[in-house]
Amino acid sequence: MRYGLLFVCLLIAWHTNAQDNLKGKPFNNITLEASLKPFKVNEKAYIRAVAHEMFTQWQSLLRHADTVSVMLWTGDGSEILDYKGNKFQPLEWAMYMGNPNTEHEVGSGPESLSLHERALLYRENPPEFNYGDLAFIVKSLKEAGRRITGKPILVGATFDPGPEFAKSPFKYEKHPEILGGNAMGHKTFVSSYAVLEGDSETYAGFPDGIPDETPFGTFFGRQSQHFLTDLGFDYIWFSNGFGFGAEGWSATGAIFSGKDFQEEKLNPAAGKVLEFWKLFRQECPDFPIQTRGTNLSVGTDLARDAVDLKGIYEGGFNMLPPPNSPWAALDGDFGLELAGYMSRMAELPDSRFPFRYYTHDPWWINSPWLDRYGREPHDIYLPMSVGRIDENGEMGVPSHLNFLTIDDTYGNMPTQVPDEVIPHILKARYDLPTSPGPLVWVYPFDEYHDWAKNEDGRLPEVYYGDWFIRQAINSGLPLNTVISTTSFQEVNVKKSGIFKESVLVTIAPAKDSRYEKALMEFVKNGGKLIVFGPMDHSGPEFMDFINLTNLAPLKGEMRLVSRVNEDLVEKNAPGLINHRSLFSGGGFRSKMSDPEDEYSRKLLHVEQSGQLRDMAWVRAHPDWKGGKVLYFRGTNSSDFTGGRLLTPDDPEEYVIVPGLLRKMLSAFGMNLKVEKQNISIKDPVLTINRSDNAFIFSGYNPNSTVKQYFKFEQGAPLLLGLETILEEGHSTYTMPTAWHRECRAFVEQESGMLSFKELHSGQKGIEKRYQVSGLKNGTLRFYPQDAVTKDDLQVFLNSGYPWKSGQVQFTVINDERGSYVEVSNVTGTVVFAW
Repeated sequence: MRYGLLFVCLLIAWHTNAQDNLKGKPFNNITLEASLKPFKVNEKAYIRAVAHEMFTQWQSLLRHADTVSVMLWTGDGSEILDYKGNKFQPLEWAMYMGNPNTEHEVGSGPESLSLHERALLYRENPPEFNYGDLAFIVKSLKEAGRRITGKPILVGATFDPGPEFAKSPFKYEKHPEILGGNAMGHKTFVSSYAVLEGDSETYAGFPDGIPDETPFGTFFGRQSQHFLTDLGFDYIWFSNGFGFGAEGWSATGAIFSGKDFQEEKLNPAAGKVLEFWKLFRQECPDFPIQTRGTNLSVGTDLARDAVDLKGIYEGGFNMLPPPNSPWAALDGDFGLELAGYMSRMAELPDSRFPFRYYTHDPWWINSPWLDRYGREPHDIYLPMSVGRIDENGEMGVPSHLNFLTIDDTYGNMPTQVPDEVIPHILKARYDLPTSPGPLVWVYPFDEYHDWAKNEDGRLPEVYYGDWFIRQAINSGLPLNTVISTTSFQEVNVKKSGIFKESVLVTIAPAKDSRYEKALMEFVKNGGKLIVFGPMDHSGPEFMDFINLTNLAPLKGEMRLVSRVNEDLVEKNAPGLINHRSLFSGGGFRSKMSDPEDEYSRKLLHVEQSGQLRDMAWVRAHPDWKGGKVLYFRGTNSSDFTGGRLLTPDDPEEYVIVPGLLRKMLSAFGMNLKVEKQNISIKDPVLTINRSDNAFIFSGYNPNSTVKQYFKFEQGAPLLLGLETILEEGHSTYTMPTAWHRECRAFVEQESGMLSFKELHSGQKGIEKRYQVSGLKNGTLRFYPQDAVTKDDLQVFLNSGYPWKSGQVQFTVINDERGSYVEVSNVTGTVVFAW
């Protein structure tokens, strides 16, 4: 009895320490996604052994979760549709690599056929399973998970609307009337709001067959209730955009054809999507729903495919919001991944949201960690630097963590993957955002939904905003904090100083709105603001505040002219932009209403056949207590040329206009320059989050020869563990494909080689010791951890162990640059310790 009590005490202490080690932010849930392929032999002992290995491989991470889940990719979800309530019913499961629902039978046809044209068995003589076997696998996972982790274990089922993963006679032979989306060919995806034709077969929820004109939501909900209950599942996952419109992957959809917006279709289509959720919940009321969502963003989904995310979130459906899309692993489009991720978390059903990481693909013979990413962790550090701010001004970080998947296409679970991935996941979590980043996207979640439903012609504007931000992020704009416009209005009152170190980025507010007044008050009280996009619906007060008037719209090719000395347009860049009104929220109309305004400074204008329009300017009135606003009309330098996404312009033909926003941050004292061999090389993607008063830089460099220059208002940032050569006051770095570095030191100095290192303590009572060397009459600004007081801090100049001499005076400052200590006119080496 005594030893049993001791074990319990040790377990409690171990669990508590695991939580403390992640800065008090353990994951609510960590999900290991898996197919049935690792269960290569249908024998109970073998199944139990595989279940044991699954949890063992990931145990060092699972200790940081309150709950652990396994999400089973049994088939394509047709196993739910086909279920008759008989445990001996044979199970069609995902034993394939490739697409098994093509005109070519599995394993047939010439060898030249791709996996998208014909599927193959994942191994010779794969095991056969029935529904009873699946129930045993679920039970075995729960038993092994509880035994190894000591945590509650949940097991989830999956439904995919497409043709991947397993054969589906239900979708493609018996009931093709439910197909609508075109993601993998014409009418290949199940439409959630489809209606079934009559069927006389027996199903668990419909023992006498399916009545004619049964809504798919009703049938699927009732089948799910039986399937999940009978087999011991705890929740269900809606995959690949299911439940979020008709088309989950494309820039077009039910409303937008690529040529025009059919606005009159939006409200009826949105109503159908919401009706599906209601019908599903009538039949399956209690099982939690988790979702994949689309590959796109809130505004884009709403304008192109009538995805009413606000209605879904507010429907009380007991659902988890969609995570980040896994497609950045495939196409490197981190702008789309991050913009979509932030837009969906700006508002939430509750405080929870997931992060999902792509380790293996069990269907298409690729393991992203090992091949697509090349074992580089950029798709860990970039999305995990994202944070949301709620209506109380609290920072939110992912509560759930998913791994797609822990097994590969051949059913193997190589230990190399968890061994290499887990340290990066934990490092990103240790460096989680604790306060707003340098840039904060104030996202118009409510406005976009209101404008779309009002049918007042604003769908192009709703569509435009997120695509613009996508390109800006892909061009290096460090945007990774989000707050909704609605929450901003609350926070601006409750915690008025929360954004003193940040620049807000948003669209123009609606005329006479509460948000309009909040933005103006923010700037007048010293805030920094960037407004982008059209101002066709703005009120006169806000237009006067910006110093803007609208003229007749222009579209098409225009000459771009820089009005300042800053290198906003590269010397070897083309001098043209292409403003496509359909993709840019309307025509180009903006002009400074008073060009002679002494408080306004023009940055860019465009010219077409002698007509001028102003693209960007900065305004700072002396009564604004240091506040400043930058207006950037911008254009979406993309077009729809077919395929899934908008195609960016060729940078050798047109200026990529959203990319200019990074350069214009110099108006706020933030200089982020890029030097590359030619203009067609992709820019680095950058995020900067604030964690415990540090600046955490994370990057993805598609080309590792690119050189980056950094200079902030407080000086050149020094990245921990690296050396830099200062050039005209900028720190310079040439980084690898993926990188993640802490910064606490900024130096104001024109030139020299500097380094920033962490030293060992070597002294009782000292927890941290950092060294900056290479100073030449420099001013050094250092950001200690939040809890460090002036009495805790020691600063040494040109001193060393045993640290008995060399302490110097320093100044503690708390201003618009944050809370830091300053040491002026120093040469040599400075050490900070606490």
